[in-house]
Amino acid sequence: MNDTSQLLLFIGSYAPEGEEGVRIFRFGAAAGGTLEPAASAGGISNPTFLAADPERRLLYAIGDRANGEGGKEGLVATYAYSADGGELTELGRAGTMPAHGREQTTTCHISRDPRGPHLAVTSYHGARIGLMALDENGVAGQLLDTAVHTGRGTHPERQDRPHPHSAIFSPDGRFMLVSDLGLDLIRTYEIDEAAGKLMLRSEAAVHPGAGPRHLAFHPGGQAAYVINEVDSTITSFRYHPQEGRLEEARTVSTLPALYTGDNICAEIAVSPDGRYLYGSNRGHDSIAVFEIGGETLTELAAVGHVPTHGGHPRHFALTPDGGFLIAANRDANLLAVFRIEKSSGIPVFTGHTAAVSRPVCVVPIQL
Repeated sequence: MNDTSQLLLFIGSYAPEGEEGVRIFRFGAAAGGTLEPAASAGGISNPTFLAADPERRLLYAIGDRANGEGGKEGLVATYAYSADGGELTELGRAGTMPAHGREQTTTCHISRDPRGPHLAVTSYHGARIGLMALDENGVAGQLLDTAVHTGRGTHPERQDRPHPHSAIFSPDGRFMLVSDLGLDLIRTYEIDEAAGKLMLRSEAAVHPGAGPRHLAFHPGGQAAYVINEVDSTITSFRYHPQEGRLEEARTVSTLPALYTGDNICAEIAVSPDGRYLYGSNRGHDSIAVFEIGGETLTELAAVGHVPTHGGHPRHFALTPDGGFLIAANRDANLLAVFRIEKSSGIPVFTGHTAAVSRPVCVVPIQL
């Protein structure tokens, strides 16, 4: 990549309405991973998680708002961005899942249907997942359906009720896989296109007290991996794409053997070539690196741990070519850039950083 303007980084953060919580940086790969501020947008409370449509140059950001009755509910803002990242224009806002009374139905995660017509939004506190429609211009609009989770897990504090943390579309867009931290379950929903409904197809359990948070697919589509927030582990699965079904294979720790401090996990990603798996530790404040192997691509061999040069790496992302990793250190108010060593998969700190207030999501887009 020789033109540094061809890769943009979209950053979501914890921010009040009066601050510009959505930011764009131009990423200079040819210059070793430089970060150049390009544009920003405000007016939304806590635009934490983002999703993008590169073909239409659209960005989707979740946020929250008061419902007037003592509760809070989620919203989605749609933005258009310019080719060079220098402009970010809001096109509209839509409510996600309404809150009644003192309910908390704020959203923690958003993803876009790779086939185009839908967004999935997840409410950690509201124990539900929403399917939203996009209009002909790609702007988020009507809430089509909601799936509500019930029950509890084994951890007395973290799993006293359902806590869905993400909804990830399968590579072919047919299914939506929801990781529920409170229930130790990953539920697979199929989308009824004609009716605009979510239909539960199957569920895969992880071990009690795990707390599944985010899921990533292998590029080949035959395996998937979930990072478990509560007990700092990663579980690998065989994936059966015709049914959207997960088959558990093995679980590994994200921490060094001698580490005894507090820790919770956050994000997970697979390298574009499918060789390496990455997970972030909050507490140990590191990126755990694993080599993916085995005939079913479910064997995970620990490679090492790399400090993120900041506290609480709530999110990170790999550039589309797999050459760099950008970590969002929430408590350090810092983005840190790492170059990926191709021979080992290890991220090496480049020295390039950018100050951002409480960053929690990184979305790289190749133009």
